[in-house]
Amino acid sequence: MSQQFKLNVTARAQTGRSASRRLRKANRVPAILYGKHTSPESLSVEGPEFIRFLKSVGGRSVLVELARTDKVEKALSFLQEVQRDPITDKYLHIDFQEVKANEKFEIRVAVRVSGESFGVKNQSGVLEMNTQQLRVRCFPKDLPEAITVDVTELKVGETIKVSGLKPIEGVEFLDLKGQPIVSCVEPVAEIVQEVAAAAPVEGAAPAAGAAAGADGATPVGAPAAGAKPGAATAAGAKAAAPAAGAKPAAPAKK
Repeated sequence: MSQQFKLNVTARAQTGRSASRRLRKANRVPAILYGKHTSPESLSVEGPEFIRFLKSVGGRSVLVELARTDKVEKALSFLQEVQRDPITDKYLHIDFQEVKANEKFEIRVAVRVSGESFGVKNQSGVLEMNTQQLRVRCFPKDLPEAITVDVTELKVGETIKVSGLKPIEGVEFLDLKGQPIVSCVEPVAEIVQEVAAAAPVEGAAPAAGAAAGADGATPVGAPAAGAKPGAATAAGAKAAAPAAGAKPAAPAKK
């Protein structure tokens, strides 16, 4: 069972962008609590307290008990979504989903790897994570903090799929059984070397006769057979030079 945490929240009467901006300026984060059996409630959480909470959680799936100032009863929930500003990295909004102790619910749980892969240790392989989270259904008391995948026996070319996971009591996996989770693959450097070896060598000498034209004629600009080096260049230079005494062309009239 996952660890249970507690957060103090305050109800907020005003909603909308302006009200949310005012809350953030006051170092509070706008939040909402919703569930199947209750109407959505607009809340706010103190910024520093929420940051401490996230550091304590550390990416695990946990239950959060929300203590509200306006109600005696506490709401059991889990963190559904956290929105952050991509520039300032500040928290913009929090979504909590309420759960009931006697009712199953669905949640995404992080995947963690344990052990050292045989393929990595003995075959110079590399682990490749195909899935970061898995969907599960369970009672709140059975919620796992993470789904641990043992890769000790994983060899190069092998993959652990959902069907190969060890059963967890009270937890139902909802993803397809054939969905890959983690694979052991060959090192990228070796794959690149194999591709490079199969590719044609750049800068190789052209085939015999490739320099000649299609009809066997000498290519344009090439010196004739037996000509001295530089002859073609000199001839071309004379042709390009103006005749002696020739007047330069008059500029065109505007």
